[in-house]
Amino acid sequence: MTNQVSEFPTERTFQYQHSLPPLPVPSLEGSLAKYLDAVRPFATEEEYQVTAAVVKRFGEGIGKDLHQKLLQRARTHRNWLEEWWLNAAYLELRYPSQLNVNFGGPAPYLEHCWPPTEGVQLQRTSISMWHTLQYWDLLRTERLDPHKAGNVVLDMDQFRMLFCTCKVPGVTKDTIINYFKTESEGPCPSHVVVMCKGRFFSFDAVCDGHILTPPELLRQLTHVKQCCEGEPAGDGVAALTSEERTRWAKAREYLIGIDPANKTILETIQSSLFVVSLDDAKPYATAENYTPVTREALTGDPTIRWGDKSYNSLSFADGTFGSNCDHAPYDAMVLVTQGYYVDQQLKATDGRWKGSETVQPMPLPEELVFTVDDRVRRDVAHAKQQYFETDLQVVCYAFTSFGKAAIKQRKLHPDTFIQLALQLAYYRQHGRLGSCYETAMTRRFYHGRTETMRPCTLEAQNWCHTMLLPAASVSVRVLVGYTTVLGAVAPMVHHGYGFFYRIGDDRWANTPTH
Repeated sequence: MTNQVSEFPTERTFQYQHSLPPLPVPSLEGSLAKYLDAVRPFATEEEYQVTAAVVKRFGEGIGKDLHQKLLQRARTHRNWLEEWWLNAAYLELRYPSQLNVNFGGPAPYLEHCWPPTEGVQLQRTSISMWHTLQYWDLLRTERLDPHKAGNVVLDMDQFRMLFCTCKVPGVTKDTIINYFKTESEGPCPSHVVVMCKGRFFSFDAVCDGHILTPPELLRQLTHVKQCCEGEPAGDGVAALTSEERTRWAKAREYLIGIDPANKTILETIQSSLFVVSLDDAKPYATAENYTPVTREALTGDPTIRWGDKSYNSLSFADGTFGSNCDHAPYDAMVLVTQGYYVDQQLKATDGRWKGSETVQPMPLPEELVFTVDDRVRRDVAHAKQQYFETDLQVVCYAFTSFGKAAIKQRKLHPDTFIQLALQLAYYRQHGRLGSCYETAMTRRFYHGRTETMRPCTLEAQNWCHTMLLPAASVSVRVLVGYTTVLGAVAPMVHHGYGFFYRIGDDRWANTPTH
């Protein structure tokens, strides 16, 4: 990921999309065998034999018919899973998605050039915005190198969803609206929405064909801040996006029914490049303890972030940053890639702007004011109440004794090391192994997104058991993707754990959620 942009690119970002192979249908036999392997560590011998018999009957009976239906679907769909996955995993869910589905986390800038500092929020935000806008321009002009695994090209379609994208609630099913276009495809929205103290503002990030410079962005942000300082907070309509999906859909329909201008405002937010949230919180995180900023990113003020937006850039009053993103349009690796790009640019410039300080004349940000009534205010109050009643436990610490460099010296794969450490920690705590999955990707195929790996195997079970034996020798105890960006999401199951980590050369940071 270190060479995201070539000085003289010979490949366009999306040029291989139409030549990617279709997503294959795994063999029935292979899928059933993998299922039994995944079940084995958690079943007694009797339970396993019963399960194996059920699997055998399925494979010899209705399983064959269902498999043929999958093969038939694959003949007419380049990605037979895409629509099902999007609907079942995201769009048809009815519980609040902002707290339960969205992913978010801290930006890594505080580890080097931008430690927590008061009085620099807007200045730093203008620079961060500028680098983010440069990344948008790379995508729009297709100058971002296509991702590859070795020489194998990976699908880049999800990168189209990072900017100008929003989920829209429906009574039974949500939809995703994407306004992004490459330069060759036509005009693309270029405005950003800034949220502050429950109020909305919008301005164009491009003037006379050029992206606004940090001094120009600072002028716009300063105007927004000045409009809000010392004034009553806005109506906080954004909190509605944190509601149960059907309730939010009906509230949205009512909002549009009050005043057609509300629909125009909603479309302005939906089509914006991204949302900038000017947050009064001061998490004061450190490079060793990211917990405060991670908690704010996941559970912070719902009136200054649009929960359905593909990218909310969170700017805190202590000069630190985070993000909160709807998970439906893309997977976290897209934002990790963008965040890593910005991080590297900030490192290269020591977090400073070294260009022109000239600010050209341009329109000031426009405030977007919803027409609301008592019912809308009650809906907002209800949304905020249910939001703050949610109990999400988050810690985010850095382990600094060693990182992937030391692990590799011992001929171990860093990710294998972490996965076994997770299993051992759970085994010590609960006296048994934990059923879990690790995300894998299928981007080698057209519109591929994620797949799951089952790291809890019989070998892992035996290793954990051996590690707790006092008499075990050191030799027996040893069992023979890495950026600066870290994030988290709520656990996938109630009363379960989520565990998210990044592995650096000299440290690894982890974020358990519960």
